[in-house]
Amino acid sequence: MKKIRGALSLTLAALIWGTAFVAQSLGMDHIGPFTFNSARNFIGCAVLLPVIFLLRRRNDPAKAPGAAPHYRKTLWVGGVICGTILAVAASLQQIGIQYTTVGKAGFLTALYIVIVPIAGLFFGKRVPAAVWVSVAIAAAGTYMLSIKEDFSIGTGDLFVILCALGFTAHILAVDHFSPQVSGVELSCVQFLTAGVLSGIAALFAEAPTLQNVWLSIGPLLYTGVLSSGVAYTLQVVGQKDTPPAVASLLMSLESVFAALSGWLILRQQMSGREAVGCVLVFAAVILAQLPLSAIRAKLCRKKAV
Repeated sequence: MKKIRGALSLTLAALIWGTAFVAQSLGMDHIGPFTFNSARNFIGCAVLLPVIFLLRRRNDPAKAPGAAPHYRKTLWVGGVICGTILAVAASLQQIGIQYTTVGKAGFLTALYIVIVPIAGLFFGKRVPAAVWVSVAIAAAGTYMLSIKEDFSIGTGDLFVILCALGFTAHILAVDHFSPQVSGVELSCVQFLTAGVLSGIAALFAEAPTLQNVWLSIGPLLYTGVLSSGVAYTLQVVGQKDTPPAVASLLMSLESVFAALSGWLILRQQMSGREAVGCVLVFAAVILAQLPLSAIRAKLCRKKAV
């Protein structure tokens, strides 16, 4: 029962994240990308505050004798670093969505799942052969998705690919700090940081007004409340009862939901070439997450018996 609940939680989180690409696209009808990101991050931060209150009432690691000062320092340092990276990555994604389709943005963003193991090389982590194959498949898929016949790359696609690199750095940062502090509290601080930084950028690059922000309140609430607050909580709950490899596979469905929602809601079409590119990128994401070495070892043990 717990495994089913975990799988459903992660699938629902992927559905929310995937359809959030549509909300991100619609949200910029009245406001710029920096204003949108600032507002959604502040909303996400506010949504997590009651969650933190409830969790602290149950179990507060900061109350351990002598641990509070160190805990708070790690929380805020980690939150600011993660939030700064998140602000850059999310802004690149938000800018890119203005110039490309929701479906392409979803699949290109998912490239971070393939890039993360490669980035681990710089930290002495071994990269399985399956990941190298995934990189080759993802490169082919990205080429078909983004590179035009004259070998130029679309502006929006370039921004989204750069955002995938940004989210790679964000995942590595979260991986470093999350074991040391509460994941929900870390997320709240990073949302606050990203909101402040995006807000500063908006003041210089855009002309935000409360009226325009209000006109985009629907997409902002969807991305701030559901994508940031609810989906993050679903991820935390789901991963407790789901193996990491399976969890990654379920969450990678985000790219499929993004493409479907772009087609159903925004009526955005893809060419045959782009559709093949989507299939290749998704196949690469799946292959990168499959525990092939564990499966191979299990088969070898069965043969030995």
